Amino acid sequence: MKKILTSLIVLTSLTLNLCAQEEDKEKSDFYIATKALMILGDTVKHGDATLSGSLGYGIGVDLGYKLEKGFSVEIDATYATSDVTEQTEHGHKITVDASYITTSLALVYIYPIVHHLEIFGKVGFEYEIEKINDLDIDTSDTGFIYAIGLEYEMNEHVSLLGEYEATTIEGPRGNSMIVGVIYHF
Repeated sequence: MKKILTSLIVLTSLTLNLCAQEEDKEKSDFYIATKALMILGDTVKHGDATLSGSLGYGIGVDLGYKLEKGFSVEIDATYATSDVTEQTEHGHKITVDASYITTSLALVYIYPIVHHLEIFGKVGFEYEIEKINDLDIDTSDTGFIYAIGLEYEMNEHVSLLGEYEATTIEGPRGNSMIVGVIYHF
């Protein structure tokens, strides 16, 4: 958790540093978002056992490009960790560490609600690597993401975001709640 928090602080500091250096430049269509995420966990069958993911935390970055008429395209990468509890049919229970590396390519539609506040929806394709070393699980899977969120513009270059993201990949990771800082170049 400490490493994730330190990494998030570094990513956010770099993003805000960009803001200070480029305040006078005209806004382009490129943007970067640094984000913190809370994974919500899920329960799935795994052989003769059940895996239950707990709340976990992570960091991520989105690189995006604004297209025409409110659409954007994003490339996303996240790293998250959580505890996973394995319970067998015989009642044996063990809790271990799990890590997840996820990348995605998504299409985003942004709609202005009121001055400085926008709502967005996101759909995309994702690839996820799941590692639970103590259970000898080292797998990857693909699926789709869909999300809804809000973006609040602080100034011409900086926005805050909040997002709920769901996935079709079945695993103990589950869906995510995300907060972040966006820098529009």
